[in-house]
Amino acid sequence: MINSEVQAFLHKEARERFLRYVRIDTPSDPGSSSHPSSAQQLELARLLAAELSQLGIVDVIVDGHGYVYATVPASPGSKGPSITFCSHLDTSPAEEGTGVKPVIHENYQGGAIRFPSNPHLELNPEQSPELLDFIGENIITADGRTLLGADNKAGLAEIMAAMAALRQFDLPRPELRIVFTPDEEIGQGADLIDMERTGKFGYTIDGGMLGELEQECFDALEARLIFHGKNIHPGHAKGKMINAGAIAARFVAALPEDQTPEHTEKREGFYHLTDIQGNENSARLQFILRDFDKANNECRSELLKKLVHLFELRYPGLKIELNLKEQYKNMREVLVNYPMVTEYARRAIAATGLSVIEKPIRGGTDGARFSFMGMPTPNIFTGGLMFHSKTEWIPEIALQKAAEVILHLCRLWAEEG
Repeated sequence: MINSEVQAFLHKEARERFLRYVRIDTPSDPGSSSHPSSAQQLELARLLAAELSQLGIVDVIVDGHGYVYATVPASPGSKGPSITFCSHLDTSPAEEGTGVKPVIHENYQGGAIRFPSNPHLELNPEQSPELLDFIGENIITADGRTLLGADNKAGLAEIMAAMAALRQFDLPRPELRIVFTPDEEIGQGADLIDMERTGKFGYTIDGGMLGELEQECFDALEARLIFHGKNIHPGHAKGKMINAGAIAARFVAALPEDQTPEHTEKREGFYHLTDIQGNENSARLQFILRDFDKANNECRSELLKKLVHLFELRYPGLKIELNLKEQYKNMREVLVNYPMVTEYARRAIAATGLSVIEKPIRGGTDGARFSFMGMPTPNIFTGGLMFHSKTEWIPEIALQKAAEVILHLCRLWAEEG
């Protein structure tokens, strides 16, 4: 089904779309109360909707919250249920994303990759050993001033390239529901989705290394703390001042350092401080708590509660507000009951000639939320690595291969249902 002509088409389509999409700055904003959280996401949403319409895809809309929906009718004789392919519009607000200039490093031969606009920055195999798997391939980075935005402009480009190929070559498919979500990076990608516009099963195209298939993710909590202190002139503060900012810093230091992202890997969970601000009168901390085992996260929550009590005893007059919020749950709880969804993904990846790499996500995707909302949704690779950093990169071949996986999934669901 996917011959050299189709592969060449996918390569060109995905590459050109990716290089176009990354130039549109689409950060999510955790401090915003709007949906989407940034207006730039709407710019990309409208562009994608226009491109979907140009491909003859039907029921294309951009709703008031920035979600893009579209439907691809099933090919004649399709046996399968409707299937969703999803990627997100936003990029991480943790790194600058304005004015992205993608750079193609052709015929990579190993060693360090330099960045034209940041001579002090380099990407090398010591930082990212996966580079050595792509000797002779083209590597795409930004120019050193910004992130690249492969998370998740790569997923968008791969889905769009596959949709273009379906039209160009009239390939088999079940009914497809295309969904592009805003604000995934701040945990809000599924908040306002219209599930009536999605399929029975889904796949997020939002993973990393070529061949990766993920059906397990973190159990995720958010913790926000407000420290209420009391300011007194520092010259007369003894026994009177309650310095909220200083106490908040001590609170962070009281947490186990070996349970932070920079000290954990594989199936180890963590506390991650994402924001700290304040002064003598008031201070705020924001954490995300992550683990594959829900019970371990509950233990982390309990430790925070105990520390709140301890610090209020230690500093009479101090008041600490603690708010804990569930962000998403481990999608394996749902996907284990729908083995065929993951099995088709394995077969689709293998059909491209890649080795299937099954591993848990040290993070989350919209698919984790979708799975508990009634649409079992594992996660498939995009090919990007070193996400959320100025050294983010993607091998050009990955854009083609992920699009191939999407076409193979279409065939499997259409033919076998």
